[in-house]
Amino acid sequence: MKPHGLQPYGWMLASCVWFSAMGLLAHGLKLTCDWQAVAFARSGLATFFAFSLALLAGTRLVFLRPRVLWIRSLAGSGSMIGTFYALTHLPVSDVLTITNTFPIWVALLSWPLVGERPTLTVWGAVLCAVVGVAVAQNADFSHLEIAHFAALFASFFTAIAMLGLNRLQGIASLAIVVHFSAVSCVFCLAAYFAFDTPVGTSHLSDASEVLHLFAVGMTATVGQLFLTKAFRSGSATRVSVVGLSQVVMVMLYEGMVQGREFTVQQVLGTVLVLGPTAYLMARERRRTPIPVEPMRVDE
Repeated sequence: MKPHGLQPYGWMLASCVWFSAMGLLAHGLKLTCDWQAVAFARSGLATFFAFSLALLAGTRLVFLRPRVLWIRSLAGSGSMIGTFYALTHLPVSDVLTITNTFPIWVALLSWPLVGERPTLTVWGAVLCAVVGVAVAQNADFSHLEIAHFAALFASFFTAIAMLGLNRLQGIASLAIVVHFSAVSCVFCLAAYFAFDTPVGTSHLSDASEVLHLFAVGMTATVGQLFLTKAFRSGSATRVSVVGLSQVVMVMLYEGMVQGREFTVQQVLGTVLVLGPTAYLMARERRRTPIPVEPMRVDE
């Protein structure tokens, strides 16, 4: 791991905040927009925002090479398709419970793919956090739907995308986001014609719905930038564990804004999720001092 101290974890936590907002906004559109339209708005607006920022910052964009960039973008696009299908068919907390199991996939895949053998400490942290997610959400797997499998599909491809990010060096974060967003646009457009669209486009004439879609794209862009920086500068396995805190963020929103009451079991699960995150951050602080370095505009 590069000597960035707590930076990768801070970027991942910031990413979780923005992606939590995106998930809640996307779920709010389930009755007025088809999931393909929400996914296309997310990818299309993210492409526009990221491309505009890249032009302003003078960032050098990439397209054909390196090959790992295409692995990251293709896997991320598959993950996006599964995630947005699930977000418009299941409660946000249920979707996050399943999709945030991707640290397990990262831990399993990082050994054969990138030669990063997980330590017993990391394995314990991952298992503890995932168990915490299941306990907090009181997961019930007796009535599985297609959306549940779509979320699991998204989790697996997220892990591949994250491992790809960890191998991308020498390419600006904005350039990676532009490439991924553009590729995902093609996937989302293809999904619109490949799957049923029962809602249609009649609601898109409403200005509030357009603004809602705009907010989905904006929050996704900011979250993607933070996510990219986190996985490019930190250990894929450890940063993934921090990403599980997104579930807790959504739970807090549901409790404070939506008035949801939590049981003792849910509180216990929350502790199990936050525990490994806090431990890994404290452990990294002890191991590596935090250097004070200027950040380049195109990073």
